[in-house]
This record gives sequence, C-alpha cells and structure tokens, in this order.
Amino acid sequence: MGTGLPLPAMQAEGWYRDPYHLHDDRWFSDGRPTDLVRDAGREGHDPPPNETPTGPLIEAASVGSDSDDDLRRADSDDGPFDPEAESNAVWDSFGETTGGD
Repeated sequence: MGTGLPLPAMQAEGWYRDPYHLHDDRWFSDGRPTDLVRDAGREGHDPPPNETPTGPLIEAASVGSDSDDDLRRADSDDGPFDPEAESNAVWDSFGETTGGD
C-alpha cells in the first residue's frame, strides 16, 4: 500500500555528452554537471561554465572493456594470501632488473 507521497524525480547521475560542447562527455551528479570530463576515453578535470545547460541530456556511450575484470575488489577472495609468494615475486623482479639471480 502506497504512502501517498510523491516519488522524488530522478536526477542525472553518470556520464553524459557534454552539453557545453567543450568535451566529449561530462559526469553529472545529482543532476548537476561536475568538473570530471572525458575526451577520447581519457578522463580529466575542467569546471563547467556558470551557465545552465539547455536541451536534453544524452547518455554517453560506455568506454573501455566490456569485461568485469577491472572491477575486482582488492579484498576479493581470489585465493589465500601467501606472503612468501609475494616476497619471492618481489625478489624475482628485483633480480631481473639488476641482472642478478
């Protein structure tokens, strides 16, 4: 049973085509443009102009891999942590860079 209260309007959240036409895309948070921008897939910062954008917002196409491999958490359980294996990997890398064993 409903409460009779109106639902809040959904605000833009995410990447949208830059309505100021200064960059390819601009991140919107709670319906407001932020200084986070993207050009050719590379992110940067550029404060939005003081004017309010006009016209409808157009969602930006996703950029990058369709794989979820880059979304794994650092604390995920991909197996038990082995500090000796980590130490060996560090020393192996050190040996390769210095020409030692």
